[in-house]
Amino acid sequence: MLNLTGVVRNDIRTSFGGLSGTADGIPLTIALTLVSASTCAPLANYAVYLWHCDRAGLYSLYSAGATNQNYLRGVQQADATGKLTFTSIFPACYSGRWPHIHFEVYPTLARATTSANKIATSQIALPKAICDEVYATTGYAQSITNLSRITLATDGIFSDGASLELATTSGSVASGLTATLTIGVSV
Repeated sequence: MLNLTGVVRNDIRTSFGGLSGTADGIPLTIALTLVSASTCAPLANYAVYLWHCDRAGLYSLYSAGATNQNYLRGVQQADATGKLTFTSIFPACYSGRWPHIHFEVYPTLARATTSANKIATSQIALPKAICDEVYATTGYAQSITNLSRITLATDGIFSDGASLELATTSGSVASGLTATLTIGVSV
């Protein structure tokens, strides 16, 4: 995936590299700031590979029904202040997992070509209140039941504590949402 032409992009809603398809859902901007975990200094020019499921809970390339897509995946390089953004859609809540977004951090964009070069891997948890609002909209119905059966404390990934992985959200379902998180990386 990381070697495909077109993977470096801000808008990850559509497939690329000869594939076609667009992930439908509530618009979501994912705004990240990368900082040193020890000094809080911005990590300029570091890169992030980010991916998540669609509103049906499917992962492009891997889930039956989405293997011929590569949407909701992309790489961005942080600016001089460690900031980067992705334009996406709000992910579903699938059975057994809290609503989340995956990411890997790389020391440079040039080194974000193989997972062997990653220096951090984590996930972003989404707040329950905004999940409830999103999942009440068309296309997300299955997420209502799935979310009712899981908590951050019972999720196998976030159960050790999600305070550093829980995004803050702003905006509205009608006009689009933004999930914001500062990520401390050990460098």
